[in-house]
Order: sequence, then C-alpha cells, then structure tokens
Amino acid sequence: MSIRGPRKRPPKAFPVVVSTLEAEMEFSCEVKWKGKDLFDLVCRTLGLRETWFFGLQYIVKGMSAWLKMEKKISEHDIPKDKPMKFYFLAKFYPEKVEEELLQEITQHLFFLQVKKQILDEEIYCSPEASVLLASYAIQAKYGDYDANLHEPGFLAQVELLPQRVLRQYQMTADMWEEKITAWYAEHRGIARDEAEMNYLKIAQDLEMCGITYFPITQNKNYTDLLLGVDAKGIHIYSINNRFSPKKSFEWSSIRNISYREKEVTIKPLDKKAEVFKFFSSQMKVNELILQLCIGNHDLFMRRRRVDSVEMQQMKTQAKEMKAQKKLEHQRFVLEKQLREEAERARDQLERQLFQVEAETQQTDEALLHSQEAVELLAEKAQIAQEEAELLAQSVAEAEQKQQLLELTALKTKEEKGLVEQKLQEAESVVMNLVKESDRRSKEAELLRQDLQKSREAERRARQSLRDVTQSSQPLTDPPTTLRGDAILTQKIKKRHGEVSKLPTVAAPNPLLSGSRVWLDYVEKSKMFEDRLKELKAEIHAMKHEDKKMGQFSSWKQVPGRLDPSPGG
Repeated sequence: MSIRGPRKRPPKAFPVVVSTLEAEMEFSCEVKWKGKDLFDLVCRTLGLRETWFFGLQYIVKGMSAWLKMEKKISEHDIPKDKPMKFYFLAKFYPEKVEEELLQEITQHLFFLQVKKQILDEEIYCSPEASVLLASYAIQAKYGDYDANLHEPGFLAQVELLPQRVLRQYQMTADMWEEKITAWYAEHRGIARDEAEMNYLKIAQDLEMCGITYFPITQNKNYTDLLLGVDAKGIHIYSINNRFSPKKSFEWSSIRNISYREKEVTIKPLDKKAEVFKFFSSQMKVNELILQLCIGNHDLFMRRRRVDSVEMQQMKTQAKEMKAQKKLEHQRFVLEKQLREEAERARDQLERQLFQVEAETQQTDEALLHSQEAVELLAEKAQIAQEEAELLAQSVAEAEQKQQLLELTALKTKEEKGLVEQKLQEAESVVMNLVKESDRRSKEAELLRQDLQKSREAERRARQSLRDVTQSSQPLTDPPTTLRGDAILTQKIKKRHGEVSKLPTVAAPNPLLSGSRVWLDYVEKSKMFEDRLKELKAEIHAMKHEDKKMGQFSSWKQVPGRLDPSPGG
C-alpha cells in the first residue's frame, strides 16, 4: 500500500508577445516572473549581450512605460489582454555608436529604431541627409547595386524618405529613386553591418537623435517648456525649438534629481548654482523621467570607468568578430568578383560560341548557295557551250554565205561595170543621135523655109502663068515627074513620122527649084533612116542582156530618150 502526496499543480502561466521592429516572439510567462526574467529570455532568444541599452515597453492609457526589472510582471499596470504585448526597444542611446555598439545584433536593432524615428519624423533630418541615409539603408537591405537586377521601380514599395521631405519638393517618386540609386551605386563592396553602422554614424549627429522629450512647465512663471534627456545630460528647450537647448545640465554637473508628486528638482553639483525645478503633467511622467535620468547617468559613469573583464572580453570578441567578418566579406567580395568575371567570361564565350555557330550556319548556307550556284553555272555553261557551238555553226554558215555573197557581189560588180559601160556607150550614142536630130531639125527648118520660099515662088509663078494663060491658052496638068516626086515625098514622110517632124510638102517644081536640091534631101533622109535602124537594133540587144542580168541591173532612164522607131 502506497500513499501519494498531494499533486503539485503546474504554475499558472500567461501568454506574452514581444515585438521587435522586424519580428514578433511569443512566450509563456509564469505568474511569479519579474520583469527581468522576461527581459533575459528575450535577450537570450535574440543572442543579445549588450542588454543595458534596451528595455521592454508597453502602452497604458495612451502613454508609454517601461517594464521594471525588479517588479513582477503581474504587478505592473498593464492591460490584461491575452496575450500581453510588449515592445523590445532601445531605452538608452550611446554617445559614440562605433565605440559602444559591439555586437552586430545591437547595431541592427539600433539601426531599425533610428530609421523608424526618422521616417516617422520623430527625428528631424534634412533632405540631403535623408537621401544619403536611404542609400545606406538600401545597401544594407539589397547588397551591392546591380543594374540588371535593380531595374527602375524596384524601390517603389520601399519607404525611404520622410513625408515632410516628399512634400517639400515637387519631385516624383521616380526622380527620388534616381537620386537615391545614384548614391546607392557608390556603396558597392560595403557589407550589411558596415552599411548600418555608417547609417548610425550619420544619424547620431542629428540634433534630435537619442533624445527623449517631455512637456514640462517652469515653476516661476508657468512657461511651457520641453525637457530632453539623452546620453550626455538634461536639456531644456523652448516649446517651438527642439534643436538648440536654452539650458543644459551635463551628468557630471548634476548632484541630485528628485521628484515629489508632479514637481521635479534638479540640483547642480555646484552648490552656488541655482536649483532648477519644473512640473510635469503626471506623476508617472516624473517617474519615467527619473528612470531615464538614472539609466543614462549610470551609463555615463560606466563609460568613464575602466572596463570590466566581461566588457574587455566582449570588446575583444567584437574586434575579432569584426575582423573575421571583414576578412570573410573581403573574401566574399573577391569570390563575387571572380564569379562575376567568370560569368562575364562565360557569357562572352557563349556569345562567341553563338557567333561562331551563327557564322558556321551562315557559312553552310553560303556553301549550299555556292554549290547551287556552281550547279546552275555548270548548267548555264553547258547551255552556253551548246549555244556557242550553234553560234559557231551559224558563223560558219554565215561565212560561207558571205563568201558566196562576196563572189556574187564581185561578179555582179563586174557585170554592173559592163552594163554601166554599155549604158554609157548607149547614152553617148543617144546624145549623139539627139544632137544629130537637132541638127536635122535645123536642117529641116531650113528646108521648110526654102520650101516656103519655093512655094511662094511657085505661087507667084503660077499666078504669072495664070495671067499668061489667060492671055494665051490653058496649060495641061503637071508632068508625071512632079506627081512621082509627090508620091516619093509622101513615102518619106510616112517612114520618118514624128522624128523629123517635117511638114508635108509637095515636090518642088523643077522649073522653079532645081531637082538637085530635092535629091540631096531624099538621100540624106535615107541615110538618117538607116542609122535609126542600127540604133534600134543595138538598143534591142542591150535590153535582152538586161533581162538576163535580172536583179543585178536595171535600165537607166535617159531624159529625152527617143523611141527606137522610124519616127524616133
């Protein structure tokens, strides 16, 4: 038989969500946990060792408050939401970020918080500084600029500049992106942690960076002022000027800070100096001011003391880590450059290969075209050879014909010469005949004139005879001789026709004109008739030869040519 004791109930737990500026973490907290238990759990989860800069913030009644480390979580005035919400943020800021922020995670958390404050316009930043900071933020997010990857418009969905800067200038988003990209391209080779540190180095020089402001009222004349707490001390500002403080108290010059209800008192280390008193809106605000003052003063004194062994180890490890990361980054950059060069060489080789393939393809196509052209030229050459043979045959035939034509032309030329010679002779004969005809015409005219004179003489003789007859006795008919002469005259006239064109005359009376003249005329007419007959026979022979010559000769028409007839 065994006896069991009372069963232990598991401790009660409640869910908690802790948000950083880029992630959310969920935890299950026990009721007995203090603020430090949850804070240490978050720091272990993040791998954070520089815990003194950070705290867990929560919102209560519209005001921000910090979780107290030595107080239970359940005892805080926190909304009982499930899960409870906390924000892991930087509560205190360093004086020099490059010396105090050792871990990369610490730098990254500060980078995210400061960037958010600048974009939310909690920290004033000039437009040119905003562009430079945006370029480092892009370098930290995207790495080195690559024109092939980071095409225009790749920053369209990224918040980079405060709205105040965008409203201040009449510039489009593309114009801002162009200016930021120009700076971004110059950060090539900078690692992410180095880019974030450069961002923080520029941001820490801004007048409002690292300062927490509280509205206060001065005790004497109830003037509204602003109280600023940072790593160097406490500063008093006018309500409209957060850049230049009207009065400042460095931590080394402050002896004591205390508050009673809404009144806060700052006592300088110099007892002769005036004590500064002011009022805040609520007692919780005074409590928050006091917490920030205590924390910043502790860090101020800590920076001026000799580093602890833990701190020295952390700085050594941080230096070694940075040196190792720098070496790795250099190796990475070198490998990246080699890889890019290898890729460029590969791309160049691929382009050359494509070019060679294209040239080879073009060469093959050209070779194919050349073969086709050679075949076509061979066909054309064969056809040309056949045509040349036909042409040579035609030339030979033409030469034979030409020789025949030359022989024919030579023969024709000789025949033509003979014909022309005969024609010239015929023309000469005709001309002589024409001249003879003219001479005969003149002679005939003279004969007509003589005949006319003879007739006139005969008429006068007949008249005289008639007169005589009338006086004596009539005469008988003319003698037979006269009639025979008249008949001979008609025959001559009939034979000679139109050639002589002699008028018909009667035979002269032998009593009036002597018979000798008439006989001479008849004899000459007979000779002329014989010559005309010879000319006619000669011309007729020439016409016969002309017909034999055919197309190589033609009868030459002679002007004034006489018809080869008895009257011609």
